[in-house]
Amino acid sequence: MVLDSTEYEYVGFWPRVVAAIVDTILVLCIAVPLVVWLYGWDEIMFGTGEGFRPTRFAIDWLMPAAATLLFWYFRSATPGKLLIGARIVDAKTGGKPTTAQLVVRYLGYFVSTIPFCLGLLWVAFDARKQGFHDKLARTVVIRRKPEPVRFG
Repeated sequence: MVLDSTEYEYVGFWPRVVAAIVDTILVLCIAVPLVVWLYGWDEIMFGTGEGFRPTRFAIDWLMPAAATLLFWYFRSATPGKLLIGARIVDAKTGGKPTTAQLVVRYLGYFVSTIPFCLGLLWVAFDARKQGFHDKLARTVVIRRKPEPVRFG
């Protein structure tokens, strides 16, 4: 599928911020109860400084990564992106990205955030609304253009 600019548009910065907030809230709704159940409220409020704990690493890092990658693979979007009608596609073909592209895109989030989040902010200025993670993975985020309002 080649991207049809009359039917689709690139999704910009603010809608993607909304999608990220929705996704973050959903992850917190799962992670916080798990951490409280395993370690108690003090862990959430103050941390314990006990060093590396595999269970906490799994909850904080592996679970969100796995959920994100699975949503991208099966739905081409996270719940937040689905809410705004967006999906991730291959930048060249408009088709479904490969698994390798999705992994590179996820790892690219870290690259995007390291220089003062410039890679995420870049979405606001790029012609194709690509962040550094999109450019690295050769993906774009698109959604259907809204139907024009007709009067009369």
